[in-house]
Amino acid sequence: MSLVGTEVKPFKASAYQNGSFIEVTDADFKGKWSVVCFYPADFTFVCPTELEDLQNQYETLKGLGVEVYSVSTDTHFTHKAWHDSSETIGKITYIMIGDPSHTISRNFEVLDEADGLAQRGTFIIDPDGVVQTVEINAGGIGRDASTLVNKIKAAQYVRNNPGEVCPAKWQEGGQTLKPSLDLVGKI
Repeated sequence: MSLVGTEVKPFKASAYQNGSFIEVTDADFKGKWSVVCFYPADFTFVCPTELEDLQNQYETLKGLGVEVYSVSTDTHFTHKAWHDSSETIGKITYIMIGDPSHTISRNFEVLDEADGLAQRGTFIIDPDGVVQTVEINAGGIGRDASTLVNKIKAAQYVRNNPGEVCPAKWQEGGQTLKPSLDLVGKI
């Protein structure tokens, strides 16, 4: 079963951001758009390239009213140690959630139970706390954070324009579709 269209399940976790430890709960996903990016582990190889790429898109995403959360099954202490020791991870200013209990990874159905690590899952969550997109990659396949910008813009457009949908490769300002009986078989 897909998580698209479901509300984020309750959780409470410790996180690291900008030199501080903070608490994050599912309630933090309400009232704004959120991107939740799961990754297997700190101090690894593909993960820092993805997290840096996500940081490179962070200002653009914030400009769209989006908060970014990265999550691994490491602790918030490990996130701080990685942040302090890696030039790449040291650039990160978004929230890094620790999930050593595996609660959040299970809630989002990305936990590899055999390894105790999260899979590479990316979720876009609307201001109601409802999952709008899900992308899960195999462990060796890194993600491109720039694709999130257009997905967010499309999700926001659809939310603000009921009855319209965004076709493939839709760009902001581009033509949308209004599904109707008259449109069936005409595309």
